[in-house]
Formats: sequence, structure tokens, C-alpha cells
Amino acid sequence: MKRGEKRTLKGQKLNGTKPSGSVRIISGRFRGRKLPVVDVQGLRPTTDKNREMLFSWLMAYTTDAICLDAFAGSGGLGFEALSRYAEKCTFIELDRMAAKKLVDNIQLLGLSSQQAAVVQGNTLQVLNTLIQPYDLIFLDPPFNQNLLPATIERINEKSLLAINGVIYIECEGSQYSVPDNWRLIKEKRTAQVLARVYQRIG
Repeated sequence: MKRGEKRTLKGQKLNGTKPSGSVRIISGRFRGRKLPVVDVQGLRPTTDKNREMLFSWLMAYTTDAICLDAFAGSGGLGFEALSRYAEKCTFIELDRMAAKKLVDNIQLLGLSSQQAAVVQGNTLQVLNTLIQPYDLIFLDPPFNQNLLPATIERINEKSLLAINGVIYIECEGSQYSVPDNWRLIKEKRTAQVLARVYQRIG
């Protein structure tokens, strides 16, 4: 679940303080677990169907991966990766309440600080502080804020995507470009969303 202008959770009261639903982990060691989602204005769900599609794409890349969920929201993508035996995931989230809920859900799943970490702050600023390359990066930023170009540029400049690593990008259109050494390996388009996976080849 991310912030943006897609549909909000059914029955959600947008007051920024109360739990408004949950995200369900689809497969892996935490299969079927439901994680509470904080009620924050603009959060939008990544559907079970879309996550199931994505992780079928990523099946060969998830186990033992070092992951970055760069616009975490509910953390649905990062937690799904951890359930499927990723080694570690770092979650970046701007909203304080959502970041606190990520910490709560890490504890709920019994994950250690070596397995999951939350950084609360602006993604572009946080990326400047990172030095470790990641095997798997999720980029699902708020829609209609044109965050992808600068985010991709920052990841490339700092070599945050490991060689042979993969990056998932979900957005409302294709108004971005990627480095020449990122090869498109998966793509799905709908009327509202463009989903792509790239692999760094050198």
C-alpha cells in the first residue's frame, strides 16, 4: 500500500490516526498473516492480485536478497519479500504514523533488526545516506508527484542497485527513463498503472 491517488481502503476514515484495515501476506513463512495498516491520507492498496503477479515475476530473485522498499507505505511489498525468505529489507517512509506502524509490524512478525529496518524521512534525502547496494528495490511512489526521475537518478548515481539486481517500478505512466544498463525483463500495463521490472546488467 502506498500514498497516491488510487483508491483508498474500503471503509477508511481519513483522519490520520486510526487503524483502517490490513494487508495480507500472500505466501511464504508468514502466509496468511494480516498486518494492520495505519489510516493516513492518500494511502492506496497494492492488491493481492498485483502482488501475486509481481512475486511470480520475482521468484528467482527474492530468496536471500537484500531489499529496499523506497516508498514503503504499509510495507506490503517489503514484508512479502521477507516472507519469501529475503535476507533483509530496509523500509523508507515519509509519514511518521505509517513509519511507526512499520516498526510495530516488524515486531509483530518477530523480525530482528538484522532482517528489517525502518527509516522515516524523505526518500531522496535518505537515498543520499545509503551506501549498500541492494539486490531487489521496490519503487512505488505516490502518484502524480513526478518522483520517479529523481529517484532513479539518485539510485543510479550511488550504484544502489547491485549488478544483476532487479528493480520494480509501479507508476501511473511512463514519464521516466532508466540507465542504459537496466534491462526491461517484465511489464504489465493497465488503464491506470504501468508495472515494470528491470535488471541491472553491468
